[in-house]
Amino acid sequence: MTAIYDIASDYVDQIAALDPIAATAIGVPGHDSEMTDFSPEGVAAHSALRRATLAKLAAAEVTGDRDRVAKEAMEDVLSLREELVAAGDQYRLSGFRNATTTMRMSFDLMPRATEEDWRNIAARLALIPWGAETFRVSLEEGLRIGAASARRQVAQAIKQSATYAGADGSKSFFHGLLDAFDASGIPSPGLRSDIERGADVAAAAYSGFSSYLSEKFMDRAVEKDGVGRELYQLSSRVYNGVELDLEETYRWGWDELYRIESEMMGTCAKILPGASIEETKLFLESDPNRAIDGVEEFRQWMQDLQDRTIAEMDGVHFDIPGPLRKIEAMIAPPGGSLAMYYTSPSEDFARPGRTWYPTGGKTRFPLWGEVSIAYHEGVPGHHFERATAKYLAAELSRFQRLMGGTSGYVEGWALYAERLMGELGYLENPDYYLGMLRAQAMRAVRVIVDIGMHLDLRIPASEAFHGGETWDAGLGQEFCLQRSQFPPDFMQSEVIRYLGTPGQAISYKVGERCWLQAREASKKRQGEAFSLRDWHRQALDLGPMGLAQMQRDLARI
Repeated sequence: MTAIYDIASDYVDQIAALDPIAATAIGVPGHDSEMTDFSPEGVAAHSALRRATLAKLAAAEVTGDRDRVAKEAMEDVLSLREELVAAGDQYRLSGFRNATTTMRMSFDLMPRATEEDWRNIAARLALIPWGAETFRVSLEEGLRIGAASARRQVAQAIKQSATYAGADGSKSFFHGLLDAFDASGIPSPGLRSDIERGADVAAAAYSGFSSYLSEKFMDRAVEKDGVGRELYQLSSRVYNGVELDLEETYRWGWDELYRIESEMMGTCAKILPGASIEETKLFLESDPNRAIDGVEEFRQWMQDLQDRTIAEMDGVHFDIPGPLRKIEAMIAPPGGSLAMYYTSPSEDFARPGRTWYPTGGKTRFPLWGEVSIAYHEGVPGHHFERATAKYLAAELSRFQRLMGGTSGYVEGWALYAERLMGELGYLENPDYYLGMLRAQAMRAVRVIVDIGMHLDLRIPASEAFHGGETWDAGLGQEFCLQRSQFPPDFMQSEVIRYLGTPGQAISYKVGERCWLQAREASKKRQGEAFSLRDWHRQALDLGPMGLAQMQRDLARI
């Protein structure tokens, strides 16, 4: 171990102790019975650790190229996070990405196999009221320092907390854990009572938090949704790890959308000759032979697709180590964003990587748009990239494996993976290829509306859609419905998410752009010697990083 790698490992251990919810998320054991302090004091403790670690990194000797890459990747993440903290962003409420979300999600990732596992769950449930209270204190601090939250984000957080609490008369998420405990067959009535008491206080805490937001916080929130140029520029650097020319990126988003829509029309002609994109979409959505009925039936279809893809790609397009070959397809609990997501395996792979599908109450699932999303979340997308980083314990620092990278790197790879599957022949069915193009169009729409709404940019005068007008949330919602080809409830959820996490929504297309540019540059350098399989292996072996560093280091391959 080098000094850089020792610093990285120590940082992970200290973060796990400071932030037990994050420890569960990244798969570091030993903290599942504990709760994170979300208060300003907790924020300050994180900041002090980052600054101390940056000082250690600056003083440490770099021995070799892997050391250099590991140091730069860690410095980028920590320094950018410190800039965002200095801007007060951690005190603004995001409707979907906030402490109540991460507390709730931690229970999805906690082991449930043994009595000790369930004692950890009971202990963390009992600490939910304290965690919610520390978060409330931070929100009050945000109001005090002028880091106000947007009303739209507050409204979503009210709804989300109430859903988790079972405020509509349904069983709370936390009481649902009792069903899982009963199914485990662990014979411990006393432990069941502890879990039930914990569920009671956790559900009450979420109900109380929802009431606090509606009764005491909402009136102090602001109407304006966008965060403005300065904070957006900083936030986009945090999510992408590169300084972007936002106007150029905005124009490029429009160019990409026009290009993709043209290809969509050509693909529609193969499915339903003479039909428009909307007519083809309605045909694919309504054809019973192109859909699966039943939530469990759909989950099993997703699992079978993931397993089959891994088996077919291993040794052909990628080398997939044994621990990476296990993936679990899951149905996400209600209350969160309607976007499918992925959770990484634990550090020791005892917890496998998982894809999570929010049904939004649906029981019927047209398949035309689901295949490329499965590739995005599973293999060769998130699961392959994220789990590969975890697997490379001998090459990457512990920080790189568990906490490294940016959304631009991670989501860029996953979107690149969707396109790659088309290149490799996995989307020869025009239904599924159109689904991939729809996903690409939606990501181009994200670039346009995310930058446009936060920076108050004008829609091009030549555009038929409200040409010359200034973007706002209403126009963003309308545009997403018209041009993303995704369902209205999904896009309503998405626009709220974009406004609550400025700069993240663009990371998919921005990151994909960087991956494609790096690949093409390597092809030109290597000529006939270029091997796509080798390039993927060498690129991922570098470990996760920001896009600027990725551009520099991939230029050496």
